[in-house]
Amino acid sequence: MEKQLLQDVLLDVSQLKNLQEQLKTKHPSEIIRFGVEEIGIKAITLACSFGYEDVALVDMALKVNPELDIFYLDTDLHFAETYEVRDRLSERYQKEFIRVAPNLSLQEQQEQYGDELWKREPDLCCKLRKVEPLKQFLSGYQGWITGIRREQSPTRANAEVIEWDRAFNMVKLNPLAYWTEKEVWNYIFAHDIPYNPLHDQQYPSIGCQPCTRQVKPGEDPRAGRWAGTAKTECGLHVPQST
Repeated sequence: MEKQLLQDVLLDVSQLKNLQEQLKTKHPSEIIRFGVEEIGIKAITLACSFGYEDVALVDMALKVNPELDIFYLDTDLHFAETYEVRDRLSERYQKEFIRVAPNLSLQEQQEQYGDELWKREPDLCCKLRKVEPLKQFLSGYQGWITGIRREQSPTRANAEVIEWDRAFNMVKLNPLAYWTEKEVWNYIFAHDIPYNPLHDQQYPSIGCQPCTRQVKPGEDPRAGRWAGTAKTECGLHVPQST
């Protein structure tokens, strides 16, 4: 299946549904393999935030093909533990992760928009430090792989293992879409994969340090992200319609 044909399939509702049904029961590694083979190893990339879903995907993806490009969005505001797990993974797999940085340094952002923009306009801060850099980076690819799971949040409840990403006009693979949190952790422990120690300290979802807090027992796993605001997503993932 050539890339253009795959795109045609994804843009056809009935064909897309059939492909989603075929792939949803496959192991995430096989979904990654499908993407690499159909789109091309140089045309697809894995997004890594160094959260637990993504470290599992790093292990799976590099076992499929160690040449796969893996990138991370460096907002310059991550926890020290996030950078540490990046380095541990890099050493473990002998893999250099591609750093995607904002166009503005924190100092330049402060000069243009004022101090601590994330407190006053979190959507704008995410746009400057995540969304725009991602859009620029992905322009060099035809598909991307993410760690989205359906049970993560209501905005991700309709995610499929393969989609047409309307925001970036490209193929999007979510190999873990139907996996549970327990399944992901079982994979991590079974393969002894380095992970962010903050996950053991009531941080199930880890973003930028100023915008992430611990989650209390009984709270939604993403309650610690942008707490005190109506914001639930950084803007990288456009929710799929039902």
